[in-house]
Amino acid sequence: MRFTALVATGLLATAASAFSPSSAGFTTQTYGVGERTVGPSPVQQQQGGISHANRKATIVMDGKSNAIRDRISSVKNTKKITMAMKLVAAAKVRRAQDAVLATRPFSETLQSVFGGLIGRIGGDALDLPLLTQREVNKVTLVVITGDRGLCGGYNSFMIKKAESRYKELEAQGIKCDMLLIGKKGIQYFTRRKYPIRKTYETGQNPDSKQALAISEEILNTFLSGESDAIELLYTKFISLITSTPSARTLVPFSASEITSKGDEVFSLTSSAGRFDVEREELEVAEPQEFPNDMIFEQDPVQIINAILPLYLNGQILRCLQESVASELAARMQSMQSASDNAGDLVKRLSQQYNRARQASVTQEILEIVAGASALE
Repeated sequence: MRFTALVATGLLATAASAFSPSSAGFTTQTYGVGERTVGPSPVQQQQGGISHANRKATIVMDGKSNAIRDRISSVKNTKKITMAMKLVAAAKVRRAQDAVLATRPFSETLQSVFGGLIGRIGGDALDLPLLTQREVNKVTLVVITGDRGLCGGYNSFMIKKAESRYKELEAQGIKCDMLLIGKKGIQYFTRRKYPIRKTYETGQNPDSKQALAISEEILNTFLSGESDAIELLYTKFISLITSTPSARTLVPFSASEITSKGDEVFSLTSSAGRFDVEREELEVAEPQEFPNDMIFEQDPVQIINAILPLYLNGQILRCLQESVASELAARMQSMQSASDNAGDLVKRLSQQYNRARQASVTQEILEIVAGASALE
């Protein structure tokens, strides 16, 4: 009996000394999040610091905390990707802006010459096939969408606009087919068995060669009598946060519209660390004056007939560039929203993570206090 009492007394003394406030039992060393305990170094073994090296009494990471920590890391990486995509889109918007400015002198000269010739020959221009209005029995819709996603509602808005216009024409008893530009529109309307005349890809850098192929198809369709009117549906670039689906009649042309329609250009700027767009309204190009005694080598009507395809080519190129700029602006805005949402999610996850750590630390303290109280 005496031996048993001595053993029990020794065990109690050992357990009580484990919870004594001595410097050897606890450590004030801090550990990083998710840091693992490592064994003692040879120097610590020589100095007798084995207990100090192996002891980590304040932070115990459970499965929930580890999962939250991994998710925080994943969201931060996603935010880096979305911010990089936003900057890439901004650089491409600047390139689209430069392309629009580069084509402006040609458009102004073309408009000026056309206005001068129309003023010279007067009403004879009405006899040109591309300027002649005829009864509309069939319409071809030229629909411009994007090749890629991750750009908010850019593609869906344009597709809904095209569907609405198609149903509107069908309700009026007018036959309709489509000329599609952009992979997203091609995929959507092909799956739904819409009548498709021809398809093209948009690309990220439209050029005159691409616009020429599209304009030739449009001219052949109209001049052969397969369609009585060609309508263009594209996204009009307004600002970095606003783009409007728009529709206009490409062919037949209106002489008054060509000679009286102004233009506008946009430029991407930055202010206070944020991107912004400045728009500039341009006046109508003044008609070129031809002296009354000027003799044309070719008939002015033939010259106008040769200018109109060039004008159509320029309009197609301009609309392609504007649609690409609208897509890139929508992608910039979408990636900015994704980055903001990722930042908010990181804040919420950090709060959950800190609460889980605090709960773990509190649970340890309660266990220690309960154990010490049980030995008193």
